[in-house]
Amino acid sequence: MAEPTPRRNEPRLRPAPLLFEPAQVADDPEHFFDLESIDDPRALLVRATELTLAFRAATDRAVEFQAMAAAQLADPRRFDRLTPADIAARAEWTEDYAKKMVEFGRDLLRGAEGPGHADPV
Repeated sequence: MAEPTPRRNEPRLRPAPLLFEPAQVADDPEHFFDLESIDDPRALLVRATELTLAFRAATDRAVEFQAMAAAQLADPRRFDRLTPADIAARAEWTEDYAKKMVEFGRDLLRGAEGPGHADPV
C-alpha cells in the first residue's frame, strides 16, 4: 500500500535515484533497471524495494504537479481557461476526477503562496 504524500511542513524523503537506462538496453523487454542481473535475493529485494519506493514518490509528486497544472488551467482569471471537461479530455480523466484535481491543485497552490513556502522542486 502506498504511503501518504508528505504534507507541506514535513520534509520530503528522497528516494533512491532512478537511473536512466541506455536506449539499446531499454528496448529489451526483459531488462528492467538491471534487476535481472542481480543473483543474490537479498540484494534483489533491497534494490527492487528502492525502486518501488522511488516510483511511488515520483507518482505522488507527479500527481501534485498535475493537480497544480489543472488548477492553473481552470483559473477563472485566465482568458483561455479550460473547463473541467476540457482538462479531463487532455489528461484522460473523468470530468468528476478533473474537478477534484482542480480543487486539490488550488489547495496546493494556496499553500504554496502562504508563509513558509517551500519550492516544490
